[in-house]
Amino acid sequence: MTRFLDTSVIARYLTGDPQPMADRAAEIIESDEPLFITSVILAETAHVLTSVYRAPREAVVDRLIDLIRRENIHLHDLAEETVIAGLLLCRPSSKVTVPDALLWAAARDAGQGVVYTFDQRFHAEGIEVRK
Repeated sequence: MTRFLDTSVIARYLTGDPQPMADRAAEIIESDEPLFITSVILAETAHVLTSVYRAPREAVVDRLIDLIRRENIHLHDLAEETVIAGLLLCRPSSKVTVPDALLWAAARDAGQGVVYTFDQRFHAEGIEVRK
């Protein structure tokens, strides 16, 4: 059985709010059970933490990286190191969004990935970007 984490559990775990839900989230995430996160959930979690909780982008990226580096946490649809590289692209800059960083990671994981975008700032290292 494959077990997936939802944004609501991750957000409670990372914020500690509200306490009863945060405690349950910690029980789930800090278990030895293999748990999976999709890139969509990573993007949604980043959005919730920065918009609802007003957490600084750098702190959000750092917490997400710490989370996905946990031994029992696995990314369902992307390679961990590529996702971390993508998240690090958006950490210092509001020019790269978390969804764009995850799209970049998906293109990198695809090998010779091409991203079609009108975004002039889209990060192109290691991939082909077409307008």
